[in-house]
Amino acid sequence: MEIDVHHAALPRSPPHRHSSSSPPPGWVRLAYSARYMGLKNMDLGLAFLGYLFLDGLFLCMAAEHEITFDLREKVVTSLCNKSESLLLVNESYPGPTLRVRKGDTTYITVNNNGLYGLTVHWHGVKQPKNPWSDGPEYITQCPIQPGNSFTYKVIFSDEEGTLWWHAHSDWTRATVYGAIVVEPAEGKLYPFDKQPDGEHIIILGEWYNGFLRTMLEAAMRIGADVAPSDAYTINGQPGFSNDCYIENITIFEVARGNTYLLRIVSAVMNEEMFFGIAGHNITVVGQDGAYLKPIPTSYIMISPGQTMDVLVTANNSIDGHTSYYMVATPYSDSGGAPFNEKNTSAVLNYGGLIYNPLYPEFLPDPKNTDAADAFTKQIKALATEEHPIDVPQEIDERIFITISVNQLPCNLPEGEKCGGPGGNMHASTLNNISFQNPSVDILQAYYWNLTASTAPPLPFDTDFPAFPPVPFNYTAGDNAQYQFPSLGTKVRMIEYGQRVEIVFQGTNIGNPENHPIHLHGYSFYVVGRGHGNFDTDPNYKHDYNLVDPPRVNTIGVPKNGWVAIRFKADNPGVWFMHCHLEKHAIYGMAGVLIVKDGDNDQEKMLPPPKDGMPKC
Repeated sequence: MEIDVHHAALPRSPPHRHSSSSPPPGWVRLAYSARYMGLKNMDLGLAFLGYLFLDGLFLCMAAEHEITFDLREKVVTSLCNKSESLLLVNESYPGPTLRVRKGDTTYITVNNNGLYGLTVHWHGVKQPKNPWSDGPEYITQCPIQPGNSFTYKVIFSDEEGTLWWHAHSDWTRATVYGAIVVEPAEGKLYPFDKQPDGEHIIILGEWYNGFLRTMLEAAMRIGADVAPSDAYTINGQPGFSNDCYIENITIFEVARGNTYLLRIVSAVMNEEMFFGIAGHNITVVGQDGAYLKPIPTSYIMISPGQTMDVLVTANNSIDGHTSYYMVATPYSDSGGAPFNEKNTSAVLNYGGLIYNPLYPEFLPDPKNTDAADAFTKQIKALATEEHPIDVPQEIDERIFITISVNQLPCNLPEGEKCGGPGGNMHASTLNNISFQNPSVDILQAYYWNLTASTAPPLPFDTDFPAFPPVPFNYTAGDNAQYQFPSLGTKVRMIEYGQRVEIVFQGTNIGNPENHPIHLHGYSFYVVGRGHGNFDTDPNYKHDYNLVDPPRVNTIGVPKNGWVAIRFKADNPGVWFMHCHLEKHAIYGMAGVLIVKDGDNDQEKMLPPPKDGMPKC
């Protein structure tokens, strides 16, 4: 590991800094930065900006950081000595960890030295009034082209816990990803009975043999699924269950008697995962950058896009074992879609040589929906005076969205065959509309139409329906007549300050399964969840949890079931909403919410960066 500590110059003067070119009288500005490059997943040193009073007193305030992401291809060897050229950040796989405190702001310059354009998203960071740095391709920006750079201004607000960052262009997030650690504000402690003695970052991912972009392009041309991955990984390594050598496994060292905070990120592309540690119970204390009521358990179920904070105490000695496997296994409730059925593992080691680690016998099998539900139903917000929640009790706008896996007629030249069911092409939808990316990004088009006297036509329609265009029995056995959707680039306009409820309804169209839905720009409250059809009768009283529902940014909608979420639309901007299974996102299971500006300046979007946005 190389660490370079040096005085850092600011790339520009953000508008909210002190307007003078010098600090206020009596203060000295400090700036430090560190850059990490290497193949181990380590914390990336961040530039710290603060003010030091001349008499030695320190003012506690949010800090600002400056770092650089250098993107380029690098040959990486894994999965029993398989070598592939991967697009990486700072030559690290997984990418570097960003460590900040609650309320900080981070400037991240992405230098794209790769082979194709891409964007980066800061998953779970709300970016108040600042969709310009949210990152989804053709939604809030166009790709950063090879040889170009772009600086993201990442504004942290009330998030606290574990989040993550990843590429947001096609499937590039398969290798371009890393953790974000948001520590409590200066002087604050974790709201746990015992403060952890240490922590480990655990990132679940997937490994593909072959050049994934070529595989993706070939599949999309004929409307087929991309083949399942060749291995799941923990911090980039596949582990024991793939019959690889010990150097292909990640080892987490612990000291007996100590308690550790495990920060778990699911960067998996297409499957939910069960996770547990042999010989140890764990306690879940956080999800998606917010605290939970503690959940003692032997396993978790985590969906792509989600993060969980887990406590574990190294206090076991079973038959003399000092090493214990931590294992992740897939959970797939799909009826027939192919998936990688292998496990991935790492080792929790109490020190010394690793010999015959204990393997867990308790993880649920890949089709165990009861086990997935049993864990998910326990998740509730901490909801204390220091970590309060604010669930909308009354609703101004109700939106009902069906989620489906569909088909499109084959459009290849005569003699060529499509790769979807029945010779058709795969598609996926929200409210039976398959989202189509525009050729220019939605945010810039929307902003210029608001502010410019003349502007080109909008590349989207504002008529995304608040209810399915054709209601039907969503979970019935035969829904083939609804198999073929419409195509469109449609957004839903929402007035600032509205209290919104969205119900996501899974359908039995095509091949139903659990869908992890992610909403950018917001954390939302999961107030209800169930199997079967949601009762839309306005007089029906649902058994909602309005007392301590979890506040998350990604939620799994159960197979042939529903989830109800609530939030207050108080973050103006253009915000993407999509399934976090990449096999569905690429075929249109997505939509856009545009929250309009409010009346005063504190309720309006920030202007675009002075240095401009990437060109389309």
